[in-house]
Amino acid sequence: MGHSTRMPQDISGKNIFLVDDVLYTGRTVRAALEALVDLGRPSSVKLAVIIDRGHRELPIHADMCGKNVPTSKNEVIEVKVTELDGKDEVVICERDAQ
Repeated sequence: MGHSTRMPQDISGKNIFLVDDVLYTGRTVRAALEALVDLGRPSSVKLAVIIDRGHRELPIHADMCGKNVPTSKNEVIEVKVTELDGKDEVVICERDAQ
């Protein structure tokens, strides 16, 4: 079963700000861009991220970035926000061995 995306209004001709917590490979942003184009033709799309950790697999860059945090590929960044987690915090953890 596929997922559907809905917007409260038509995005055609609008300037869109796409916000992501962590920019890593770029695959999540690409999927979001594809979903946006399915909903209309925005005039522009700007990307804002809290953390850019590098290691891009796709030619995607943030127009606005809170902080560049160089990481290794065996690290994971967790962004916590007060509204969901009770505090604002960025944590770098080692990826669990699989």
